[in-house]
Amino acid sequence: MAEVATNIYPPPRTFTSYFPNIPPRVPEIATAYTRSVLTAPVTALLGVVVDAKKPERYPVTPRCRERRLVGSTNRWRLPESVGSDLLGSSQAIRSVNLPYNDSMVHIMTTDSPHHCINLDMEKPYQFQMSTVRPKTAPEYPGRSLSSSLFPACPSPPFTAPLPRKEYTMPPMKTFVPSNARPAAPHDVFKYHSKRTTHSTGPDILLRSVNMDWELHRPFLQKSETLSTLLREAEHPSPQSYYKNKVSETLDNYISQNPVYSNEYQSVSKKLNTVELEGEGRRGIDHPAHISQARYRSMTALKLDVRDPMVTKHAMAVALGNMYREDVEVEVSDVVGVLAAAHVLKFRTLEQGCVNIMMKSIRSHTVCAYHKAAVKYNQDQLAVSCERWLELNLVPQLADEIQLRDLPMELFQKILKSNRLFTFGEFSLYRVLVYWVFLQMNPHIQLMPSQSTVLSYFNSLPKSSSLLEREEGQHYGPLFMALRLHGITDSNHIQDIQQMNILPQSWIVGILAQHYHALQGGGDMSLMTNYNGSEVRQGFVVDDKPPYHSEIFSLHGFHFEIKAMKQNNKGTYCFFMQRLKPTDPILSFRQCERQTFSMRPDRVVRYSIKVQTIKDGRHEMFTTGMLSQRFGLGDKTSRSEMLMLDNLDLPIYVTFCLLFPPS
Repeated sequence: MAEVATNIYPPPRTFTSYFPNIPPRVPEIATAYTRSVLTAPVTALLGVVVDAKKPERYPVTPRCRERRLVGSTNRWRLPESVGSDLLGSSQAIRSVNLPYNDSMVHIMTTDSPHHCINLDMEKPYQFQMSTVRPKTAPEYPGRSLSSSLFPACPSPPFTAPLPRKEYTMPPMKTFVPSNARPAAPHDVFKYHSKRTTHSTGPDILLRSVNMDWELHRPFLQKSETLSTLLREAEHPSPQSYYKNKVSETLDNYISQNPVYSNEYQSVSKKLNTVELEGEGRRGIDHPAHISQARYRSMTALKLDVRDPMVTKHAMAVALGNMYREDVEVEVSDVVGVLAAAHVLKFRTLEQGCVNIMMKSIRSHTVCAYHKAAVKYNQDQLAVSCERWLELNLVPQLADEIQLRDLPMELFQKILKSNRLFTFGEFSLYRVLVYWVFLQMNPHIQLMPSQSTVLSYFNSLPKSSSLLEREEGQHYGPLFMALRLHGITDSNHIQDIQQMNILPQSWIVGILAQHYHALQGGGDMSLMTNYNGSEVRQGFVVDDKPPYHSEIFSLHGFHFEIKAMKQNNKGTYCFFMQRLKPTDPILSFRQCERQTFSMRPDRVVRYSIKVQTIKDGRHEMFTTGMLSQRFGLGDKTSRSEMLMLDNLDLPIYVTFCLLFPPS
């Protein structure tokens, strides 16, 4: 029997767009009571109306009754005029001025489907895509939204970079209201120079940064550059002075009146002025003793500025400060104004900018300040930026995107400094890895997470480490400045291996040092250079609590490092003590997983460093390098105590340990 083949065709798929049902409108009767309660305090505060009619109240119903006499907590619900009811007035005002709480703000500003609904039935349902959120990658022109949301083929989140190109981030834009008029450079100049008035108009025309600046001769003496240009332009040209006050008044009237012709004005100038050579010693009959004002003759000066940091706005602020006795510069403009003051050789303004910059060193300004200090020979400012970096590289700058602006030479200098504060050796390694990641990915605008950085370096070729390839060889001196032998945690070493940044020989050397130290009773015998090889661990003492304690574990020996506040006058003491294996302060993980050395005593070379900022000056106190034999007894387990008075918060404390052969 022949079989009959049957073809079963599936039903065609229908593409329907998701369109949620619009919720039905709530009846007005259901919301009448709520609306009446919300409008009652506003109606009560309006007072008595002209027609003297009482405002309409919510009708009294058995389901929702309202008492005629209310208590002291809900008197604001009555819509009648409060009159002399002070308690009712207070409650009504508080209810009207009650702001939205955080929960209500989040609900009102969220991406709600009701606001993102698509009323076009031909288009698929789609939520709102906010365009004001920060992005971690730049937008690529010519790429549609559908291709970015639904890629044709899956791709790994992180891939090896193409040949590196120089990329510079544009300056971060500041918020300007849409209805605000942008401040022109001439407006900024007039703002700074408006407090000083002069008897005559401007007599100097300065051409600089593609703009014309009208200046007054007496104020140019503050700038050495402009004074030199003025002497060269006027020598040996004579100067015109008015003969007396009457001549000055008459000439001003003729020049300002449009009735008189140019010929008549020139004749008036010849009759009312006298020309004198130079600016030498003035005799008793000099016209300047009668009329201090020169004739309004403009002297043209030209100043070529090739520094890209000198903008028109910065030049306007610098020239305007010549008319002031004090220095007025905004923090956002201080770098450009310092560059303009350096070009003008305006020493007072230069020192004023330096003082402002030293008081405003932060994570987002320290790199720009140090660059300007080096470029314009401001050694005091450069040292202040370096001291700030030595203390706040790990606590503050490591979490900011401005870390990418740190120059390599400055980074290497900070890593080699003996004043550098760090929570641990791995903290410095982590900061350096983040910096390398930002240098290799300059388009990143937000600080990446630890998993992002780990995944990126893990995606690079496994044939060789980053420092052995061409694109990573110049980072080698930075990693050589780290004390990698101080990274003893197994999880941290595993992360280092997965990143594949360090060569395998370096990692083998680190593990060999740890193995020999554990087998030799803690002796760090493979250390060839004991100067600058101490293992560091630190913490920051902030406002509260007045007591800080941490565990410092190294090669089977465990120490408790402490900072204690003695009184309310800022007196602190710092010390450390060796812990027994059965000490209750040790955590369960430390007792069960880590190694303990049973040696009764251990020679330790250690130092305690305490750093703080007092009145804008960096202060460092240290015990120096000490050597002590630590035992397990009460008398031999504690180190020497460092006692300091009048310390200002925050306090940066660093303990350095080294185990010599013993």
